[in-house]
Amino acid sequence: MRLRRRERPPIRVERGERLLADTAAVEGHLGGTRDALYLVRSRAGRSFELSETVRIPWEDVEAADWDQESSVLRVTEVGSWGEVRPEHRFTIEEPARLLELVRERVTASIVLQRHVRIDGRRGLRVIARRAPRGDRPVQWVYEFDEGVDPDDPEVRRLAAEALAAAQQEVGPV
Repeated sequence: MRLRRRERPPIRVERGERLLADTAAVEGHLGGTRDALYLVRSRAGRSFELSETVRIPWEDVEAADWDQESSVLRVTEVGSWGEVRPEHRFTIEEPARLLELVRERVTASIVLQRHVRIDGRRGLRVIARRAPRGDRPVQWVYEFDEGVDPDDPEVRRLAAEALAAAQQEVGPV
């Protein structure tokens, strides 16, 4: 009995990385390594060889939402306040291993996440994210709840205090 060899996915990962999970999508191909998510969007009428590959380090993935009914994976990148965040949508038929990897890697990149109330239930989150290899410094970001003005001096003061407290708690990383 001869075993059928699996085709090599059309994803070229960076040197030193190894593809841990991948899947085909209507729009192209997705794969993940220990360090990043790779998105290969095929262009109409062109092969994967001429397609665009996007590498998103796990610490730069803000959210990855799976809609089981439509079989759509939506990946949103970390962005800057007031700017549109890059978003990628892929329709996937067999996502199991890739979804497990995405959940595990994004969760592993979060060192700390703390909500700070400013006005009732509204506030901001102080989030610390780290690259899986630990070869870059921890990234500290704020996420503001809807209706919170990041330019308000009181919001800035509370955000700075929350950041200092979080950094003190985490210590040198």
